[in-house]
Amino acid sequence: MEIQSPCVVALTWTLKDSLGDVLDELQEPIEFLVGGGDLLPAISHALQGHVAGAMLDLNLEPEDAFGDFNEQLVFLAKRDQLPNGIEEGMLIDAAALPKDIANEAPADAIFTITEVYPDHVVLDANHPLSGISLRLHLKVVSVRPATEEELQRDSAGAGFFKLQPMAPGNQHLH
Repeated sequence: MEIQSPCVVALTWTLKDSLGDVLDELQEPIEFLVGGGDLLPAISHALQGHVAGAMLDLNLEPEDAFGDFNEQLVFLAKRDQLPNGIEEGMLIDAAALPKDIANEAPADAIFTITEVYPDHVVLDANHPLSGISLRLHLKVVSVRPATEEELQRDSAGAGFFKLQPMAPGNQHLH
C-alpha cells in the first residue's frame, strides 16, 4: 500500500540534532496516523507516496519542527510557590503554577523545570526541541488503512514528541 493521507504507518527512526547527537531512537516500530495529529506536517508530507520498506532522511529546520525558541515563554517562579520534590527536567502543568505565571503562558502550556535554585525556579514553556534543527532517518515498516476510531481520534495513539498535559487542577508533576 502506498502512503496517502489518511493512513497508518509503523515507523522506526533515529533522530539527531544538527551536530549529530542522537536525541531519540525508535528501534521497535510505532504506529502513527499520517495526515492526523501524530506527526509533524513536514514528516507526513515527506512520507506521501512511499511504501513499506522505504527509508528517508529528513532535515527539519525549527520552523518545520517545533518552532523557534521564544524567550517570552521562560519564567521565574518563587520556589515556595511550587510543589515539593521538583527537580530539573520535570514537567509541570500550568494549572499547578502560580496564577501570575499561568496567566502569561498559553493555556495548554506544559513547563519544563530547567533550573532549581534555593529561592526560585526557572520554568520554560517552549517545547524541549524548539529552536533545534533536526535530522531524522526513518524507515517505513508497514502501511495500513486507518480505522474509523483512529480517524475520529485524529491519532493512531502515538504522537511525535508531544508533551502530555495533566488534567486541570492536578498538582502532580510528570
